[in-house]
Amino acid sequence: MQNQTSTPTFLLMGFSEIRKLQILYFFVFLASYLAAITGNLLIILAIALDHHLHTPMYFFLINLAMMDIGIISVIVPKSMAMFLLNSRWISYFGCVAQVFLYFLFGISDFILLTIMARDRYVAICNPLQYESVMNKGACIQMVVTGWVTSLIYATLHTCGTFANTFCSIAVKQFFCEVPALLKLTCSDFYLVEVWFLVISSSIGLGCFIFIIITYMQIFSTVLRIPSIHGQKKALSTCLPHLTVVSVLMSTILFAYARSPTYASSDLDVAFAVIYTIIPPTLNPFIYSMRNKEIKTALWKLLDHSSNSFSRVVL
Repeated sequence: MQNQTSTPTFLLMGFSEIRKLQILYFFVFLASYLAAITGNLLIILAIALDHHLHTPMYFFLINLAMMDIGIISVIVPKSMAMFLLNSRWISYFGCVAQVFLYFLFGISDFILLTIMARDRYVAICNPLQYESVMNKGACIQMVVTGWVTSLIYATLHTCGTFANTFCSIAVKQFFCEVPALLKLTCSDFYLVEVWFLVISSSIGLGCFIFIIITYMQIFSTVLRIPSIHGQKKALSTCLPHLTVVSVLMSTILFAYARSPTYASSDLDVAFAVIYTIIPPTLNPFIYSMRNKEIKTALWKLLDHSSNSFSRVVL
């Protein structure tokens, strides 16, 4: 194929061409998207409107909910439109925007998960110092640092990816995934691959190692708690977080920690669905709805909304 230095469009080929399956995918994605948006918005509103929840842990949960909304909104609406309209095309600049925004929200999300591990460590291992260490200024500074780091990373990575010359427009994925895009380049992208692995490893593995070390210290502290009830209560705030981090890391490593020349397969699409759609959909439930304070705030919010609606109707 002739070199496509400024490719006007890309053809996304991640899912089946069978029309019935496309309609099925549309409804599956729609259900996941509505669940993710509704769950995360409810968490944001419940925490924002209840002053009792204006604490560091819930401040991080609000930010996590906003990032999850951003991640799933970057990919799923475009995919649903393609399924519904039976069109696989995405513009060049649409693909650029998708790559940039996905990495912006994705890296911010993972950095925040690391910050939340730090929050759990201080709360369990140094409870007397929690208020002084995790004060409002420190929490805001950590979140802003995560956003700035993600912005720089997303900008550099997007520029590095689209600086290549593309010899094909057929992306074997359901969104503009970077490894799938790199396979389309007809230039020597070895240096791009090395650059990507170095940057990704320094951020991803650094966060992952920090989380592992943090949880080793947390589990060590929990085991010294004399009460079984106290141990279960402490672990109940940690295990869901650790589970999501493990799933996210394993799927991302499968997708990215390999050579771009690796042959594509249906597993690539399956794992991409897992790490782009499942975490944003499940996070409101596993982080927040298991929490009694969040449940109480949600019931108050829903009860208030129901009463307001009843007054309007009457």
